[in-house]
Amino acid sequence: MIAQQLLNGIVVGGVYALFALGFNLVFGIQRILNLAHGAVFMAGAFTAWYTVVNGGPLWLGFLLAMALSGCLSVLIELVCFRRLRRTGDEEFGAIISSIGASLVIMTIAQRISGTRIVRFPFDTFPIQIYQVAGLRISLLQLFMAAAAFALVVVMAWFVYRTPWGRRIRAVTENARAAMLTGVNPNAVYRQTYFMAGALAGAAGVLVGLAFNSIHYMMGEPYLLFGFVIIILGGLGSIPGALLAALLFGMMQTLTIAFLPTGLTNAVIFLGLFLILLLRPHGLLGREEAGQLRGRR
Repeated sequence: MIAQQLLNGIVVGGVYALFALGFNLVFGIQRILNLAHGAVFMAGAFTAWYTVVNGGPLWLGFLLAMALSGCLSVLIELVCFRRLRRTGDEEFGAIISSIGASLVIMTIAQRISGTRIVRFPFDTFPIQIYQVAGLRISLLQLFMAAAAFALVVVMAWFVYRTPWGRRIRAVTENARAAMLTGVNPNAVYRQTYFMAGALAGAAGVLVGLAFNSIHYMMGEPYLLFGFVIIILGGLGSIPGALLAALLFGMMQTLTIAFLPTGLTNAVIFLGLFLILLLRPHGLLGREEAGQLRGRR
């Protein structure tokens, strides 16, 4: 029973990692909290659902969700954050403007859906269960784990192994110095926001498939979870966010399975508090929070 719940937690943690890594990328490069990230996540789920119910294949809906969510995230950066960078009021101003953007996106989704909970058609994904070493593993769980793993690997490769990734890390370290070497910070911000939004959109599709429940408020709990994960892993630390997401997923599934209803969040936040007492900067964080670090 415990092994089954740990397996479920790893799969759920992989989806949390997609959401939290995008959240962390934006914080790492600009040191701001994009509170519209949950609305971008929700938009991805609705995009895939709309594609499927109109006769499109799931893989097309998945790709469109990533593309639209990435573009929506870039739009939020252009409208909400770019002017704030010029005025130097990024931290508090970004919180207020991103809340406004989130409300606008959720209101549009509310009007389109009529506040209904929408669901994928029954035959959208095959229902197959495998027995492996006494564990029940569904085909959907395998797909979720494989998709999350592949996207995390691609994101890490992009950040740490490509010229674009080096530009991202250069701007993170010092935007002014990066400009002197010919790097355009605005282009880097657009790339980072697109990548963060695409990861959030992918996570939204996977969550929509897992629970088959999509509604305009679905991103709000995940926004809180993402915030907890990046604090636990260490602000700006990509490996820390990945580790924290897996731990968070396993803690969540274990507490849901073995503790009375209603105690899940209490236990998780108590665990977060105890960990931060021992590691104030998170599991893999540094005192100079907000820096993306990788191989040189």
